[in-house]
Amino acid sequence: MSPMRASWLFSRRAAKALLWTVVIIAAAVGANVVGIYLVGSVAGWEQWLAAAAGYFLVWRLCLYGTTAYGWVWMRRRLLAREAQNGADRQARRRLVRSEIAGVIAIVALEASLLMQG
Repeated sequence: MSPMRASWLFSRRAAKALLWTVVIIAAAVGANVVGIYLVGSVAGWEQWLAAAAGYFLVWRLCLYGTTAYGWVWMRRRLLAREAQNGADRQARRRLVRSEIAGVIAIVALEASLLMQG
């Protein structure tokens, strides 16, 4: 591997992304450990999660709506900026690919959650 190709592995951006990933995973594990401790058992925690599934669905729908609103806002700004730079067509293609990937990821997540319940 050349030094130029390997440099992305040690960049600040990659380190920041890795750190955030570790923090999010640690928070998820911590929330489960605390929940199990408060309820008293893994079975009790699973029952509580099943009972609260409707609330979590509402939470996710609100989160998806907020994300979609922010995406539309960001998309308009990005396309306006790219139109000034003359790269409008490429920006649109990248955005469409990102939008398709995002929708597929959300549908896959929700489908897997429906199959579990």
